[in-house]
Amino acid sequence: MTPPRVQSESTRIDDLPLPPAAAGRPVPSRCVESTPILVARARLSLAVNDHRDPHVSQSLPKMKTDEKAAAKIAAQESDSHEAGRVNIASKQSYVLKMDLRLIPILGCTYTILFLDRTNTVANARIEGLEKGLGMPSNGYNTALWIFFIPFILIEVPSNLIMGLPRVRPNWFLGGNMLILGVIATCQGLTQSYGGLLALRFLMGIFEATLPAGAAFLINEYYTRAQMSLRYACFFCFGTLGPCISGVLAYGIRNMDGIANLEGFRWIFIIEGLVTIFVSFFVFVFVPDFPERTNILSPIEREHLLAVLHQDKGDQKLDFKSVDWMKTLSDYKIWFPTLMFFCCDMTAASMSSFIPTILTELGWTAAYAQAMSVPIWLTGMVFQVTGAFLSCRTGWRFPFVLFGVLWATIGWIIQIVYSKHGSVSAAVRYFGLFCMSGGTFLQMTMSTAWMSNNLRGRASVAAGTAIVLGFGNCANFVATNVFIKAEAPYYPTAFKTGLAITIAGAGFCMAYAGLLWRYNHRLAKKRMEAGGEDDQREYMYQI
Repeated sequence: MTPPRVQSESTRIDDLPLPPAAAGRPVPSRCVESTPILVARARLSLAVNDHRDPHVSQSLPKMKTDEKAAAKIAAQESDSHEAGRVNIASKQSYVLKMDLRLIPILGCTYTILFLDRTNTVANARIEGLEKGLGMPSNGYNTALWIFFIPFILIEVPSNLIMGLPRVRPNWFLGGNMLILGVIATCQGLTQSYGGLLALRFLMGIFEATLPAGAAFLINEYYTRAQMSLRYACFFCFGTLGPCISGVLAYGIRNMDGIANLEGFRWIFIIEGLVTIFVSFFVFVFVPDFPERTNILSPIEREHLLAVLHQDKGDQKLDFKSVDWMKTLSDYKIWFPTLMFFCCDMTAASMSSFIPTILTELGWTAAYAQAMSVPIWLTGMVFQVTGAFLSCRTGWRFPFVLFGVLWATIGWIIQIVYSKHGSVSAAVRYFGLFCMSGGTFLQMTMSTAWMSNNLRGRASVAAGTAIVLGFGNCANFVATNVFIKAEAPYYPTAFKTGLAITIAGAGFCMAYAGLLWRYNHRLAKKRMEAGGEDDQREYMYQI
């Protein structure tokens, strides 16, 4: 671009406008090194134009002086920009600060939720829950699915409430978790089956605010490249819940008779009190949204917001003028939701029935509790490994399909057992490992994939709530296809699980195809526009 000519002697070299980086506006990193050179060239051209201007009387030595001055400016600004780059690089340490304040405490809430949601009931069942409360034959299944009615309906509005400017995440999440803990504890004190159902329904109301809210807050702090690994760590805490539940149940069962309470009651009481205890840490340690956070210095916060803007573009932080019909009908939300539903069929089946299945393999209740732990640990390994490789490659859908493959193998093993009954306990046990690794890998990738392709606080709030809310509708299916009369083979449950898991692969490929078509059209549009990058449109991750 031709530099502006000097109109009078009053125009100074230093009056030339600085480039975006020097003016305080973010520029792509690839432009940083060339910025000092561009400034020097522009100012040198200005000096030359001053020399040639007939209205300006300058001698050749003066021109050479200006050239030397321009060279000196280039050297000084090069050093300045290099120092700026070093400072920005050093600021990356705040990512670790965010990790330590966000992931552990929010992950602990997810662990507790997994304990309260299904695992506590599943472990209480094999310790005499049904007999103690006089439950009917289908009473256990009803106690499971009644929880998910309010859980599914309330997640979206609760996330939207949490995203309001005046709402603070720590008070919102901490308050709901405290109430949840009180209700969970009361499960161990109820004397009737009807009382258990009422408490399970109330638990669904208050737990609905927590997992989607935690995932929503995590999404607001990280770039798309950083997000999948953080989601994996978050979901790993959920997978840790069943591990802890099995160990706790194994120990708590020995409290049978203390204070004239059965062992299954102590399982509810102890794990409810743990929920109350963790809620106080949520009040203290969960941070606010990035634009108001106090866990970063003002400079770090400013840099974080600039990085998020560069990665995700312009995002509305309020819910004004949001096209809710467009947001709630976005295929980038509903395809991941369907994928999550399909993989959650496996997770819900495992959470609710692994202890029962293991006891039906001929193992004692105590041994079944202990042997369930390695199954969940396998899911954690698949989650973290898959997320790490996904971050390195930039791909999402191959890892979802890989998870579908492993879960399918697990379901097939269970079906073969249900038909012939000739599969050994070791092989059937191995099938549970396949199901765990495959389904939890899919969960992490589906949620991260959805968040990667959404912009705007309203879209992210609605998207995470829909995925984790409606995706959990699989619990309705899982709790009703494991028919007690079909134990220990459960042919209906295993065939249904296999069909839904395979359907997840179809949704994954359809979603990837839609994203690829959009990216292809956008690339063609940019090429026709001369390679200009419209920040309002960006390539989706596949």
